[in-house]
Amino acid sequence: MIDIVQILDMELRHLRYFVAVAEELHFGRAAARLHMAQPPLSMQIRALEEEIGARLLARNSRSVRLTPAGEAYLAEAREVLARVEAAGRAARRIGQGEAGEITAGYMNPVMDAVLCRALAAFRQERPGVALRLRELPTPAQLDELRGGRLDVAFIRLVRGRQDLRGLEIRLVAREPYVLALPEGHPLAAHDVVPLDEAAAEPLILFPRAAMPALHEAMLAALRQGGAEPRIVQEAPGKHASLALVAAGFGLCLVPASARDWPRRGVTLRPVTPGLPVVEMAAAWREGELAPATRVLVDLAAADLAASGLASSDLASA
Repeated sequence: MIDIVQILDMELRHLRYFVAVAEELHFGRAAARLHMAQPPLSMQIRALEEEIGARLLARNSRSVRLTPAGEAYLAEAREVLARVEAAGRAARRIGQGEAGEITAGYMNPVMDAVLCRALAAFRQERPGVALRLRELPTPAQLDELRGGRLDVAFIRLVRGRQDLRGLEIRLVAREPYVLALPEGHPLAAHDVVPLDEAAAEPLILFPRAAMPALHEAMLAALRQGGAEPRIVQEAPGKHASLALVAAGFGLCLVPASARDWPRRGVTLRPVTPGLPVVEMAAAWREGELAPATRVLVDLAAADLAASGLASSDLASA
């Protein structure tokens, strides 16, 4: 049984055969152009005329010319072949990652740490690919990814505490937390602030509901000095937290990439070990990483890849 692809292929071959003969007005030259023998070409043109129900070429032993029906058919055949070729070029460009569209989710810490640079490099490297960016918290990104509304998600990775079934993951950034203090705060005199001294200060922390596992890990690290951390204010994001630090509400812990975006009235200092490390990753549906999206992921992971920490996709997290 002939399938639809075979039928379409035969129809397109008929068009190409006819266009070659119509342009050469000579069966021998057309056959040579098509790299085939003349008798099969003549048979294919007769079959085409029978299928259409109109004579397209007037021919005798000395000449070949287009009939009025043939002239009309030639114009349409050229347009069809041009559209097919254009469709093929478009598909190839998308298949090679040079065109199309990527819808990417992200959260602000990933944007600050690596994605802002990756996006700039991607636009230079793949100018024909449109980017649609959506800022969402990690759980919402994973939902949108599974629902097919995102092609890739740039998330905060919490190993062993996220449902990542059906997804592939690649680490793109790892960074420590640093302590944000108001300018002139006594702890700013330290090159590295002891974690127990930071824990004794009034603190600004993100709401537990935003990232429960990370919230608990942060509190556990701060309790290591033996005192219960005093949370005086909750703030949903890094920028709001830093604004509250500048206003004197307290101290907060932010990813080290916050150094790239200085805040007036705020000093950043490293702290002694104990806090969780911020891990950020790209996530996509298993087996569905398109070529252009892989380029974006590779660019986001470039720094870690150079250090050997993100040289391959993570099987699980």
